[in-house]
Amino acid sequence: MVRNGFIRKKVSSLTLGEKLKKLRSENRISLSEISKQTKIQMKYLEYLENGEYNKLPADVYVKGFLRSYASYLGVNENNLIKLYEREKGIQRNIKRDDKKEKLAEPIGFSNFIITPKKIVVSVIVLLALGSFFYIYSELDSFVSTPHLVVSSPIDGAVIEENSVDIKGKTEKGTEVFINDQPTLVSDAGEFSEKVGLQEGLNTISVKAKNRFDKEITQTIAIQANYEAPSEGSLQSESEEPINGNDQAVKLKIEIHVDPDPTWISVEEDGNLVYSGTLLPQAIQSFKASEKISITSGKGNNTYIKINGKDKGILSDNPGVVRDVTFTVDTKY
Repeated sequence: MVRNGFIRKKVSSLTLGEKLKKLRSENRISLSEISKQTKIQMKYLEYLENGEYNKLPADVYVKGFLRSYASYLGVNENNLIKLYEREKGIQRNIKRDDKKEKLAEPIGFSNFIITPKKIVVSVIVLLALGSFFYIYSELDSFVSTPHLVVSSPIDGAVIEENSVDIKGKTEKGTEVFINDQPTLVSDAGEFSEKVGLQEGLNTISVKAKNRFDKEITQTIAIQANYEAPSEGSLQSESEEPINGNDQAVKLKIEIHVDPDPTWISVEEDGNLVYSGTLLPQAIQSFKASEKISITSGKGNNTYIKINGKDKGILSDNPGVVRDVTFTVDTKY
């Protein structure tokens, strides 16, 4: 519309939270479903939709949440990240203005008078001390590698399972990678990730990197003593009862990845039974009476075998492949 020589345009004023809610509503997806598929805690999704950015972890993790959210819903991740940065900047400026208004209020005590000179001196002293501690902490972070402790398992551990939970703690705001796969770190700096193991000796690398790109890496050797599944045992296992009832196993899938460690998630008959990073050549077996659904971080790195028959890669897609479902009625 043209008026007085100017063109008037309608500008969208949706906040990030409103935009996320609208996307969910249009796709008829609940918060719990998004949390389940993206592995983002429900409370963080609620904080994003409610604009409670002060309750969220460091920006590097929030941007990771938004990338996962955008990837799952098939929207542009950069638009969501720019909207988040703009709104957080606005909140930060509002808080700063509130602090300035409070400083401008007169202060007085019965036996002590605040004068303009004392206020100026106090502010200068506080700024000097704050600057000193800030420079000291930044310099220490710049020249030092981040703190990293892997609490479980210990180096040289021997286990009887085909997977292990890697647990530890690092500094707040530090990124953690297990076998070069990013791992979520809590506000307290704690992390935990399930890793699939191959039979025999496994070497697991845990790396922590701070915002100055200073890194520290710990390597753990784990001996996995378990009997890897064989093709000869597949048919006998397929007739075993599930959970002690009379319902027979009709579908069995074996999964391994190659050449890189890959994150996978597996559901048996609608129940999530595995979510973690699988090492190359490590094998994970799953069985169900009706269906098995697989989500992989790298579809063309994930290889499957169905009821003993090698079916090759899960997908030609080199990226994330979600909810590939196999049922007992599918012809293999």
